[in-house]
Amino acid sequence: MKEKVVLAYSGGLDTSVIVPWLKENYNNIEVIAVSVDVGQKDDFVEVEKRALAIGASKFYVVDKKAELVNDFIFPMLKSGAKYENEYLLGTSIARPVIAKALVEIAIKEGASYIAHGATGKGNDQVRFELGVKALAPNMKMIAPWRIWSIKSRKQEIEYLKSHNIDLPFKEGVTYSRDENLFHISHEGQELESPANTPKYEDVLQWVLPLEKSSDIAEYVSIEFEKGVPIKLNGEKLDGVALINKLNEIGAKHGIGVIDLVENRLVGMKSRGVYETPGGTILYFAHEELERLCLDRDTLQAKIKLSHDMAKLIYNGQWFTKYRKSLSAFVDETQEYITGIVNLKLYKGNILLNGMESPYSLYSEDFSTFDEDTVYNQQDAEGFINLFGLPIKIESLLRK
Repeated sequence: MKEKVVLAYSGGLDTSVIVPWLKENYNNIEVIAVSVDVGQKDDFVEVEKRALAIGASKFYVVDKKAELVNDFIFPMLKSGAKYENEYLLGTSIARPVIAKALVEIAIKEGASYIAHGATGKGNDQVRFELGVKALAPNMKMIAPWRIWSIKSRKQEIEYLKSHNIDLPFKEGVTYSRDENLFHISHEGQELESPANTPKYEDVLQWVLPLEKSSDIAEYVSIEFEKGVPIKLNGEKLDGVALINKLNEIGAKHGIGVIDLVENRLVGMKSRGVYETPGGTILYFAHEELERLCLDRDTLQAKIKLSHDMAKLIYNGQWFTKYRKSLSAFVDETQEYITGIVNLKLYKGNILLNGMESPYSLYSEDFSTFDEDTVYNQQDAEGFINLFGLPIKIESLLRK
């Protein structure tokens, strides 16, 4: 009986090479191709035809869009996680749900191996394999890029030609892209040097360059319930539809593009351009609502812990006890993050346009610059004396 391997299959160059390579190098092993639908704009009918044509015995497409949003993206949004203060983790957050789908098919098929096309230089090899270790600890992994003799895209193309396999794209160099419903990333070409200006007219797939974005501002309102966005402009939408709609709106106004040099887990720096229009709007609105509804100590503790959450997601540690513990803390903080945030969008900018919540901790009675009857300003003198006492004592000793 043949052994089976479940391959994370996109239909692109890498995985088109991997299917025949696995059969050649693992005693004609049965290759089961799995495409996980996380919102990428692929024609899965064509992807299936290609997989079967180049030697896969079976093809699965697994729809994980709703699970990605509800069980991964929204918990990340509630945590405020941003890797190195800027990256909204669009690629990173999709990896655990893809790993989960691969494990589910591998168990169903009785496969001995899971294979992926991530390179030995990147973060995704870690993310996929840590996900598999957490969910199927005895599953064996195959990572061709770490073991085969192929060293470049050019050699991959030569391999396909030598096997009479059509290329999955028009020959020529292009950007390396990763897409899901939350974002799209771009690497390679001129982006390999931080000194180069991105050719945005070629790079951007979703978001309009600022010069071409709408000249008319747009106003939107987002309603949250316990930290989760549930309505857009008064219309109740499921998570997938809400993000898709915000992507369209944000893209029209040039919102959500970053050009980032980041520190990869494996030790090197990399540079990419990321488009996350809807996610950028959601993060902004959620953060502002938290400022309104969270007490000072909880908000500040949450901001500090958001950096740990970002590292866990970036490093592929979603299924760890620490990540689950942080999410439990986050969920507690979100109990009163309910309300409506109004925004103005214009030329890449997001401006707060008023917000309200039944759990707002803002008190106009206390904060007013006009006369009030609830705050005795003389109380501040004693507070300052006590709060500043350590400073005063140290200063006296030094003198």
